[in-house]
Amino acid sequence: MQQPLEKLSVVEKIGYSLGDLAANLVFQTLVTFIAFFYTDVYKIPVESATSVIFICGLIAAFFNPFMGMIADRTHTSWGKFRPWILWTSVPFGVIALLAFSTPNFSPEGKIYYAFTTYLLLLLVYSANNLPYSALSGVITGNMQERNSMSSYRFVAVMIAQFIIQVLLLPLVLIAGDGDKAVGFEKVMTFLSIVGIVFFLITFFTTKERVVPSPEQRSTILEDIKDLFGNKPWIMMLLITVLVFITLALKGGMYIYYFENYLDAGQIAVFLENIGFNSFINGLNHMLTSMGLTEFLWPKDPATSGFSLFNAGGIIFMIIGIGFSKSLADRFGKREVFGASLFMSTVFISAFYFYPSDAITTVFVSQILHGLFYGISTPLLWAMIADVADYSEYKTHHRATAIIFSAMIVGLKVGLTLGSSFLSSILDYFNYSADLAAQSAATINGIKLSVSIFASIPFYLAVACLFGYGINKAMELKIEQELAARHQHS
Repeated sequence: MQQPLEKLSVVEKIGYSLGDLAANLVFQTLVTFIAFFYTDVYKIPVESATSVIFICGLIAAFFNPFMGMIADRTHTSWGKFRPWILWTSVPFGVIALLAFSTPNFSPEGKIYYAFTTYLLLLLVYSANNLPYSALSGVITGNMQERNSMSSYRFVAVMIAQFIIQVLLLPLVLIAGDGDKAVGFEKVMTFLSIVGIVFFLITFFTTKERVVPSPEQRSTILEDIKDLFGNKPWIMMLLITVLVFITLALKGGMYIYYFENYLDAGQIAVFLENIGFNSFINGLNHMLTSMGLTEFLWPKDPATSGFSLFNAGGIIFMIIGIGFSKSLADRFGKREVFGASLFMSTVFISAFYFYPSDAITTVFVSQILHGLFYGISTPLLWAMIADVADYSEYKTHHRATAIIFSAMIVGLKVGLTLGSSFLSSILDYFNYSADLAAQSAATINGIKLSVSIFASIPFYLAVACLFGYGINKAMELKIEQELAARHQHS
């Protein structure tokens, strides 16, 4: 058996990262646009779309532990987890395309179609992404190489996030010549093909090196018992839920902050002063001179400002990811994750206190939030891989996928709760899309949601780290002990 401390090539790190880029081209579309697609493009009633998203989300969340048990008990010449990336690549692409298609059914038929395709997409996402995530725990047992691989992975995630959050809607308008239904279908066809190719690259360029010996096999009940006796795992489950509550709440509420609180006139001045409008005009001049269609960027200042706001945060998240590995190698994942998450939360909290005309300050705060949050992003999943090592270290059983499955349950539960809190808060503060201007109380609720309310789960996640227990010294001890065991197995 190969040493689990083997150095990884750049090709393997990039190959692994492309799998998450592929998955996030779909996942980020779901998070950002599925409700909009159902209500504004496919014309499903809002209450029906909400029920589809909520019910399917919960079903898929609790499918993950079963998928984890299956993956941990998969035995092929390719390994436990890589085969699932291969087997699900084409179904993932096909179902993603179907989920964003608009067949001309009856109103009731549209709801059934949306429910079926959305549920199938979430299930195949679990069957693909859970083994993909668990793969990071068995490609290498070297903690520093794992930190490096996570950094590559989350640069890829940020690229996908940038493509979807900043560019997808303009691309849909271009591809469909203003028809969003046609545009979504064309763009998703292209993204599905790209995703399938990237999944295949991940399969062919990676290798599973941390292979438990046959005597380490355990029963499902033993795996579950090990989980609930694993304090770092419990802390990471809570942290994952809390982190994704904040991401869903603030991510979904920012557009309301831009449209209802920030001064549209000052946003327009800001966009003009930084040269954004000149850039779009120059781009369109170049496209039309080549005989192509103009880049249909949204015209109103709030939407343009919101898109640029997202772009700035994502770009600086990528910069932050660049610092993640070196800081984690020096100080330990737990310490760096906690410090960077805390600092990123400080800049979220500040949104409540900014005047409506302080556009530059809002953008600077988003950039600094993105920088510090970017440092923490790859460490969350690297720490979960460390929890799998910790479990093997303590119990002599390795159940990587079920540990990751619980975290993906946490992710989906957090996103579901965050989205539910968002709609509940809007309802509590009497938000109405039909009003030309919201009341002062409603605007205050929106400000609270993107700042104070969104900060609380992040601060609680930082507090949970005090019970996590795996510091830098423990990381090294686990790495050395498991390396010795694998050498003699």
